[in-house]
Amino acid sequence: MTGVLVIALGKATRIVEVLLKAGKEYVCLMHVHTPVPEQIIRKTLSGFLGKINQIPPKRSAVKRQLRTREIYYLQIIEIQGQDVLFRVGCEAGTYIRTLCIQLGKALGTKAHMQELVRTKVGTCTDKEWHSLHDLKDAWEDNKEGELKKMLLPYERAVEHLPKIWVSDYAVDSLAHGAFLSVPGIVKLESDIEIGNTVAVLSLKNELIGIAMAKMNAEDMMSQKKGIATGETKVFIERGVYPKYKKNE
Repeated sequence: MTGVLVIALGKATRIVEVLLKAGKEYVCLMHVHTPVPEQIIRKTLSGFLGKINQIPPKRSAVKRQLRTREIYYLQIIEIQGQDVLFRVGCEAGTYIRTLCIQLGKALGTKAHMQELVRTKVGTCTDKEWHSLHDLKDAWEDNKEGELKKMLLPYERAVEHLPKIWVSDYAVDSLAHGAFLSVPGIVKLESDIEIGNTVAVLSLKNELIGIAMAKMNAEDMMSQKKGIATGETKVFIERGVYPKYKKNE
């Protein structure tokens, strides 16, 4: 497999966990072992949208047990004889090699994954990737500007998460380990549910940290007090924003 791989440096390694759980996109070349009419291939693949069950392959880093994963979209790009090129968007942890085997069974034959390219991780796509050759060339030519262009801010890693924006006076408290209470919230996205991992942002769209929601969006907007999120994994430095003072 080739394709998009997000590499974190320094403190950013702490944010990789949210990318591991982010949705992925792949372009796959599947070979079907016996000829199948094109209309049947198209109909069969369309039937795999939504929730599917998979058992991870023998050579995998997880326990081999039945689990459910979601296929967000599955688009056929081209069919040439027994080769099917398709694009698939899926939940993290979906095995495309296993998906090809499942598709083959559904077609009444066998199929295997011939080539695979990961084209998207979260919101990071193949339109902005840099090869190892690009990195090597920029390093050897001492092109600091080119190297900096390859670096993305923390905020790109959380674009797929539901978001909460807080007041300037809530930032320093969060940076010192406080839970986020409802009065500190200025605005939020409406799709937050209890247990969701959320991105907590300043009004300048700086990533303060990531946390687990203890309320849904409706309660955060309607209640006047209470704890909105649990412990925050902080990315902003302490002292960047003013401390809250009761008389202000």
